[in-house]
Formats: sequence, C-alpha cells, structure tokens
Amino acid sequence: MTAPSQVRAFAAVDLGATSGRVMIGRVGTDVLELEQVARFPNGPVQRADGLHWDFEALVEHVVAGLAEAVRREPAIESIGIDTWAVDYGLLRDDVLRAEPFHYRNARGARGADLVHARVPFAELYARNGLQFLPFTSLYQLATDDNAAKADTMLLIPDLVAHRLTGARVAERTNASTTGLLGVHDREWDLALAEQIGIRPTLLPPLVDPGARIGRLLPAVAARIGADLPVVAVGSHDTASAVVAAPLTSPSTAYISCGTWGLVGLELAEPVLMEAARTAGFTHELGVDGRIRFLHNVTGLWLLSETVRAWEGEDGTPIDLSELLDAAATVPPDVPLFDADDPSLSSPGDMPARIAAALRATGAEPPSARAAFVRMIVESIAQAFADAVSTASALTGIAVETIDLIGGGSLNRLLCQATADRTGLPVLAGPVEATALGNLLVQARAAGVFGDDATLEELRRLVRRTHPPTRWAPRG
Repeated sequence: MTAPSQVRAFAAVDLGATSGRVMIGRVGTDVLELEQVARFPNGPVQRADGLHWDFEALVEHVVAGLAEAVRREPAIESIGIDTWAVDYGLLRDDVLRAEPFHYRNARGARGADLVHARVPFAELYARNGLQFLPFTSLYQLATDDNAAKADTMLLIPDLVAHRLTGARVAERTNASTTGLLGVHDREWDLALAEQIGIRPTLLPPLVDPGARIGRLLPAVAARIGADLPVVAVGSHDTASAVVAAPLTSPSTAYISCGTWGLVGLELAEPVLMEAARTAGFTHELGVDGRIRFLHNVTGLWLLSETVRAWEGEDGTPIDLSELLDAAATVPPDVPLFDADDPSLSSPGDMPARIAAALRATGAEPPSARAAFVRMIVESIAQAFADAVSTASALTGIAVETIDLIGGGSLNRLLCQATADRTGLPVLAGPVEATALGNLLVQARAAGVFGDDATLEELRRLVRRTHPPTRWAPRG
C-alpha cells in the first residue's frame, strides 16, 4: 500500500433503518479515523396506504449534516452514501411521485404471489440468486401503481445521490438486492423485468463502487458550502460493512449485526444449488465483484422492539446496558424461539408475539425481563450459529473464525453467546464498519492507496487501526 503524503478527508453518509449519520473520515498511512458530525432519527411513518419513509426529512438531515462536516473539515474531497437495501423511489421528470414505501409494508407479500405466478421461485433463484424475502424490490414493484407513471426507479442511496447531484444511476451492490440483476453477468435482467410486468426503461445505468456519480448541484453546493463530487461506494450498507470486516482468510465467516444479522461468507462464484435455495441463502454483490453469500437473520430488531414495548407500558426509558448486564447473570439454558419466525417481522407488541411463537413450540417464556432478554439474545445467537453451520456445509468451507461487525459487536452478551453456540472464536468489531467501508472506497478512488490497492490491503489498515475484541467459546 503506497504511503500517502498526508492525511486526507472524506464525508460518509450512512443511513440505517432506525437512524442516520454523517461522518468525517480521515485516512493516512496508519490513520483511519471517524468523526460523527450529525446523527438523526429515521424510521417508518404511517400513512393512509401503509408504512413509508419520510424521504424529504431524510434529505434535509443529510444536507445539514454535510454542511456541518464541511464547516469542521474544509479539506473534504468527496461524499459517499450508503443505506439499507431494496426500497426505492419513482421519478418522473426528476420529481418524486410518492414517498418511498418502507420494506416492512405488507404489500410485498401480494407482489410475491403475482411474480411467482409468472416466474416460479426456483427459476428466479437461478437467475438472480436471491433468497426469498417478501420485501425484495421486484415484489414491491409488482404492486406499485406509480410504476406505470414513472420514468426511473432509484434505490434509496441512489435517490439521495440524485437529490444531491441530479444524476440517475444504480450502484451495483444495492442493485443486486432488487431481484432484477443477473447473478452471473451482474447486469439488469431486462427479460425478467418484462416477464413480470416491469418496464425495463425504469432501470437506470449501473455503476460500480469507486465511480464518480456527479458533482453537487449548484444550489446544494451553496447550502453545504463546498462544490464536491459524490462517489459511488458499496451503497448497500452491508457491502460497505464487509469492506471493513477483518476477514483474514476465506475460512472466516462474517456477521454484520444491527437491526438485521447478515451471516455468511465472501465468495468469488455463486453457489446456486437447490440446497442453498431452500436454506434461504442469497447472493448479494460486494465491492470489487465479491459475492456476499449470506442468510438474513432477524437481529437486534427483536431486542429493540421488545424494549420499546416495555417502555410504552411503563412510560419510562429503559437503560439497555443495565438490562443486558442483568441478563448476563441469567443461566443460558433458557427456552429458544425461531428468530426468523415471520410473525416477528413487523412492528408491534414484540414481547407478546415472541411469547406466542414460543408457546406454539410447547415452551413457556420467562416472566422476568432479564430472563426474557437472555432468551432473545440466545435465540439470535443460535440463529447465527445455524446460519454459519449451513454456509459451511453449502460451500465446503470449514469455518474457523467469525468476524462480528457493526453495532452488535458492542453487545458483549451476544458476542459471547455467538462464540458459545458456534464453538468458534468471535472477533468483534469494528463497530462503525459500514462508515469505514464507505470511507475506504472513497479514499481508494481518490488515489490514497495507489492505483491497485486490493480489499485485503484495505482490511489490513482496518485491523491495524481498529483491532477487534476476541471472544472465545466456553465449555
């Protein structure tokens, strides 16, 4: 890796399903630092026709955050944007026709029935490599009345980039989550789009991480206080997170843990066997054409929704760290429930729904909150363990270590439970993997590491500057 002559600065916009941040990143020979300059809430808003995202509020937060970043660090060279996957907005003449729907809206299930009536799921899997999730973009599009009146579909990170630059593109890692990208050629499957009633002209040109999307529109640049380019990164937040995963060998599995737990291996080629399809394993693209062969496990959403329900009952805030400390004193032999039970996928009274799912198996949930939390954490850890074991069996890779990255790496109880239930060491961190991956792709595109830095070189910088915490399995 070529040593840079100075520390250089970039801005990372990292939007999650519950909150968003704008970060300043600084990169040097042995420097990889993040400074959070803005954090703001994000979440579903209920409208007459279901759950949506308040996109206008989101953009306002992003622009204000970027203005603060430039005020603090005038040397920022570019902006990168990553968000969650599958959700999109529809444009006509650069005007957003409606607020983007939230992926937890119920319309996807109707869309799946419509799509599968035209293209059986087995055929879909052979073409796009994606596990069945009812909120996948192609299912949402199948029931979207606005699609007939739009001229372009943009996924959320591309929609934010469009608002900043006016450009209409689709970054490839996020495009791979739509169900409309070919798993082999990594191009839009226009024939599939037509087959299920989606106009191919809705799909914008594809770009890869590192490509320049465009410069800020003059009015936006004036508000932010700088005329900057927006550079494509791994715009699917998990794609950016995996850039910053240590992954010291092909036998290392990763768990990108937040609202969801994305559990899998990084591969060069797809694994499209029937067993992979029935096990719910997906093929999403990563940076540099890597394949993220993974299974989506419901993650800390189960815990956060449970705490939210309890706070609603009591009317007082709950200190999650104290609750987790209390849960750690509870013996681990609690009853387990299926963390991927579909009944747990939507907002609502999560403790009652978890209890119902458990009682359906003949077990009784614990009454004490600490024990209930222990049950949630152990159930998530067991789902992680099952997914790691299945990934190993499907690929023939003997997994030796697990890299647990993202916000879940701060949950000590979850890290230890994952090590115990997999029987493998867990390396926890970095916490801010997504923002770090976003930053690293921008820095490489700007020439900070020379012309041909590999992902492995970028990851070595992460390991030097953000060493993980090791959790050994017990017993």
